[in-house]
Amino acid sequence: MPEHTLDATLLSLLACPQDKGPLLLVRAAEGPVLYNPRLRRAYPIDNGIPVLLIDEARDATDAEHADFIEQPVEA
Repeated sequence: MPEHTLDATLLSLLACPQDKGPLLLVRAAEGPVLYNPRLRRAYPIDNGIPVLLIDEARDATDAEHADFIEQPVEA
């Protein structure tokens, strides 16, 4: 499965649909995701397209949260 990244400008414009705060682009087991560290929610990226639907997000485990916030932000 090919990896997709988001343009830095697009990433700066995206916000969590739940708390309207910024998201981090991080690498998860299933590939890159947009992560909200405040709510510990991960939003999928499907073929390079962010899926910013609350119902499509998943909760991050404690271990994932620690990994995600320690990773450098990708662009």
